[in-house]
Amino acid sequence: MGKVSKIAAIISAKCPKCRKGDIFSGTMYGLSFQHTNEFCPHCGLRFEVEPGYFYAAMYVSYALNVMEMIGLGMLTFTLSNGSESAGLYIIVLLLGILFFAPFNFRYSRVILLHWLSPKIKYDSHFERE
Repeated sequence: MGKVSKIAAIISAKCPKCRKGDIFSGTMYGLSFQHTNEFCPHCGLRFEVEPGYFYAAMYVSYALNVMEMIGLGMLTFTLSNGSESAGLYIIVLLLGILFFAPFNFRYSRVILLHWLSPKIKYDSHFERE
């Protein structure tokens, strides 16, 4: 199959160790809820490295949410010709929070596993499988 790049593994939410197994079951947006797998279906890596490990993903999710809300606020300001209506911004930001919640849930965990977990390293021997 060949080597999967780190960025491709992050975008497709693949295991940081083998870059082949799915971190999540279920779709990000849809009728079936996304669920973090306990183990990688390909290499067997336990995703929750220690009890409460994914609590740290809340900080990553918070950072993603802040960036998204700043972007939405600026976009709303630009598209509304500098409107000062607090109601408009509240509605746009609340809808943005609801829309981005599944994305933030998924990618905060993916970022935590791929970039912020020094104990989890890519194992190149899975390239040949």
